[in-house]
Amino acid sequence: MSKKIRLGIIGLGAEGGMYANFLSEGRVNNMEIGAICDILPEKKEAAESYGVPFYSDYKDMITSGDVDAVVTTVPHYLHPEMGIFALENNIHALVEKPVGVYTKQANELIQFAKTKPELKFGVFFNQRTNQLYKDLKSIMDSGEMGKLRHTSWIITTWWRPQGYYNQSDWRATWGGEGGGVLVNQAPHQLDLWQWICGTPEKVFARNAYGFRRDIAVEDEVHALVSFADGASGAFITCTHDIIGTDRLEILCDKGKIVVDDSQKVTISRLVENEEVLSKDMDMEDVKKLFTGQLDMTQYVSVETKEYESVWGNQHCEVMRNFAAAVNGEEELLAPGSDGINGVQLANGIHLSSWTGQEVDLVNFDEETYLEELNKRIKGEGKFEERN
Repeated sequence: MSKKIRLGIIGLGAEGGMYANFLSEGRVNNMEIGAICDILPEKKEAAESYGVPFYSDYKDMITSGDVDAVVTTVPHYLHPEMGIFALENNIHALVEKPVGVYTKQANELIQFAKTKPELKFGVFFNQRTNQLYKDLKSIMDSGEMGKLRHTSWIITTWWRPQGYYNQSDWRATWGGEGGGVLVNQAPHQLDLWQWICGTPEKVFARNAYGFRRDIAVEDEVHALVSFADGASGAFITCTHDIIGTDRLEILCDKGKIVVDDSQKVTISRLVENEEVLSKDMDMEDVKKLFTGQLDMTQYVSVETKEYESVWGNQHCEVMRNFAAAVNGEEELLAPGSDGINGVQLANGIHLSSWTGQEVDLVNFDEETYLEELNKRIKGEGKFEERN
């Protein structure tokens, strides 16, 4: 029987509390709570209700011998330093998304993890366990749809009222949170988009900062990306659309995939590459096309599938997979090194909107990004600059 991995939860807030409940309910059969850490002393009673040790300093918990692994449910800027300290002390690290706020910081953790190949370093991309997106990745990886031509994701279901931002002084700030919708709400989509379609090479973006909310960071994003083989993409997100849209489209040489509301998938498969169909269509066919008389079923077949999900299952599956990887039974579904892709794209979108220029993601200028980020942190006047 597999060893139960003792997980140390750093930060007993909404996310950390959710993981603690799942583990205490036995929903992850190969993992249990080893200890809990939080800087707020009032969290001690809640932690002790789980029957595990409580620590106010994450370093003390990591070196206590009470845990085999940790998860970092803390503000984004803290993920890399906590991940590095855990790995330094031979503790496996499951880092919440994003793995870092800026690429220089994220890469420090990723590069250090390479020096500890015997330890597992993962990122908490729970949407990678979503069967819908797993199926889409399988389809794209198989090549059955042909090469990618264009992909777009409109994900505006992140409506947040002003009261959400007024919860604390660090929220929706450059120095406290490191950005807005790109680093707080949309990292899962930035990850999934690249996981399924591939990483883009360039990005040009127009962001709105404090557009419909009294905040310093971005609450609306329009980004255009280009891929190595000429394919293109668009990513649109915001936090001020109370109705919201969630629609992913992937157009390929031999068909199209459309996902609505992360639940309904429509796959249209062409009988042949679109360019071949175009060349073989004579003027008589064109006339029928224009008059609505062309029988499109001879060219395309359509499959529709609905998916259901049970709340919490995806998070539990990430923890189960991570524990199985620690036990040498499975590969990580979301290796920590994959986390750089979302961070780099988010940074590139910021930098492009700040400079008005297209940004090269392959040779990303992380020093310029950090310089621009620090200008905004300094302007806030209440947080230390980053290095």
